[in-house]
Amino acid sequence: MTAAGFAPEWLTLRERADAEARAADLLVPLRESLPKSRLVIRDLGCGTGSMGRWLTGHLDGPQHWVLHDRDPRLLELAGATVTGDDVTVELRHGDLAALRGPDLHGTSLVTASALLDVLTPAEVRALAAACVEARCPALLTLTVVGRVELDPVEPLDARFEAAFNRHQRRHLLGPDAVPVAVDAFEALGAGVLTRPSPWRLGPGPLAEEWLRGWVGAACEQDPDLLPEESGYLRRRTGDVRVVVHHADLLAMPGESA
Repeated sequence: MTAAGFAPEWLTLRERADAEARAADLLVPLRESLPKSRLVIRDLGCGTGSMGRWLTGHLDGPQHWVLHDRDPRLLELAGATVTGDDVTVELRHGDLAALRGPDLHGTSLVTASALLDVLTPAEVRALAAACVEARCPALLTLTVVGRVELDPVEPLDARFEAAFNRHQRRHLLGPDAVPVAVDAFEALGAGVLTRPSPWRLGPGPLAEEWLRGWVGAACEQDPDLLPEESGYLRRRTGDVRVVVHHADLLAMPGESA
């Protein structure tokens, strides 16, 4: 993920697609696992607050959201827009990797969106350990799984996909994040549910911005693709239809099969 991947403009552009993609059926077992009292929800890497804006309306009763992010600009945007009846907000600026079990004391739910794939294996294991120690469910959505479908299909698609996935894996988990997270939670006795949560994009600004970032990262990883870059983008821009596959994960400590 480049710095542009965390820009407010990109996060705003993708918000509707994120909301449409999230696996809403995971909310049924989630709601059953939550206390009936006031909820304390920690949103890790909250960005501009899209998870909070989506989830507040799907949960009942009073909610206190603790929004965590490394970027103070994004925190301010999130804090001003995660609102609702009986919803309060608290902002926390700092490194998510430093969170441990005692930090989650009193937390009803941990959430994150598009976060797992930009973590390291050690950071995912630490997050799982913190949630399990605090006996806190975790709803972790929109993790890339390394597969895209473009229409119409071109022979170069597979080369760009493979190079992009290698780029993601250079320092972070990228498309390996979901199985690593599942293993981490299950090793600690948590029950884990996963569901597909694909973006389905027609021609438009989001598809074109995604395509430029996807192709750019692939070419950075595999310079042999550079001679193909401009022609590929020219053919795709304005007429791209794409399914970008993601997965959502719900982990519930103490509920393993």
